[in-house]
Amino acid sequence: MARRKIKTTKHDIVRCALNLFLERGFSATTAIHIADAVDISTGNLTYYFPTKEHLLAELVDMLCQYEWKLIEEEAKEGASSLLAVCLELVTIAAACEQDAVAKDFFLASYRNQMTMELIRKNDKQRAMGVFREFCPDWTQEQYESAETLVSGIEYATLLTTEHSAPLETRIAVALEAILTIYQVPEQLRRQKIEKVLALDYRKLSLRILAEFRAYVDHKTEQALIDLQNS
Repeated sequence: MARRKIKTTKHDIVRCALNLFLERGFSATTAIHIADAVDISTGNLTYYFPTKEHLLAELVDMLCQYEWKLIEEEAKEGASSLLAVCLELVTIAAACEQDAVAKDFFLASYRNQMTMELIRKNDKQRAMGVFREFCPDWTQEQYESAETLVSGIEYATLLTTEHSAPLETRIAVALEAILTIYQVPEQLRRQKIEKVLALDYRKLSLRILAEFRAYVDHKTEQALIDLQNS
């Protein structure tokens, strides 16, 4: 029974942390806020997650997996998933443009070393599948180097000021740079960028964010059910 309680509490922490990160903002959420929401002590919280950055890493890993699956379905581009790669950045950038709390969440993910490594790891695996036809002789090290550049481009696209270019311009410039890094032919680059910009990506970004939140609730609920039936 004790071990079952520990696992149950961990799932409750993940659910409550996501809600707080997307309601208050990651920066404004403290360990005390999370512990109070789950009704445990901060000492008990740090037993499962030493820092709130560890919780962020858990959520970012879930988001990377979920978002990619959802966007691939949206793109319906077949095995290459090239449009899905473009859509992933676009939906994040659009979410940050429309929601200050979402922007805080995503920027924190790019600033933290632990979560940045997760993002690069996930993106490298996708890139090796999506761009293999354009970079057939690339090694894993080349993909890793490319993703270091790509993550910098992505972060710069999200990090805006009052003097930043409009969202559509930032998206177009970022996608052009990323697809060029992966040696996608110019005509194909233009085709994909034009197709992405023609979509209602602002609406799509908010829907994906809402569905991810529901997904976390469902996943943790199912985990609790599995534990109770084990």
